Amino acid sequence: MADDNKTPEEPVRSTANPKDREALKRAADDLLKKGGKSASGEKSAWANGTAEDDGTYGPDVTDEDAMEIAEEISAIQSENADMKDRLLRLAADMENLRRRTAREVQDARAFAISKFAADMLGVADNLRRALDHVTEEQRSAADETLKNLLDGVELTEREMHATMERHGVTKLDPEGQKFDPNFHQAMFEVPNPDVPNNTVVQVVQAGYQIGGRVLRPAMVGVAKGGPKQTAEAEPGAPNPESEKDA
Repeated sequence: MADDNKTPEEPVRSTANPKDREALKRAADDLLKKGGKSASGEKSAWANGTAEDDGTYGPDVTDEDAMEIAEEISAIQSENADMKDRLLRLAADMENLRRRTAREVQDARAFAISKFAADMLGVADNLRRALDHVTEEQRSAADETLKNLLDGVELTEREMHATMERHGVTKLDPEGQKFDPNFHQAMFEVPNPDVPNNTVVQVVQAGYQIGGRVLRPAMVGVAKGGPKQTAEAEPGAPNPESEKDA
């Protein structure tokens, strides 16, 4: 009768019983069975492929599950490759942008006054015309007041050219040089067999350049009928910009 009043025993707990060290070890191995190590530091049976699933710790991994895992891995690898390609393209675009911006900043500094300088060329032309209209005879016969006026105009012209040169604007005076269509504009031809063909023999209007770019081409007359001009026998002072662009 005493046995009948005895409280029924609780069902035996699973291997998660903390007092069962072997069960804890097996549970740890179960968690690390897909490639990890056991709690003791050794490879588990699931990792080396020697264990057989008896249904105690979970369902078997089917071929369908393995295929899904492989597809997920492939998708992740493809996404990583795509992200890497996009990052490389972005880095290349940023480098190109940096170089283009640096070049644009440099050009802006060099050519910022191009429009202003072009407008000032008319002033330089008028100063030169005023001086050209005074002949040597008139200059020698002029009184002191007129001589001082002419000297002042010449000084103004020289100062203006010096100021423009400080800002990168230089004058083109190609008389005696080989005709260069990049910097010169031919207005007429002058028959002259004594000088090489295509030699600039007259400058109608001086040209100007800024930072190696033509601000205004020089209007010139070129010789025709002379011997063919060669680079070795080029008359006059060489034009560095013409040689660079040739």
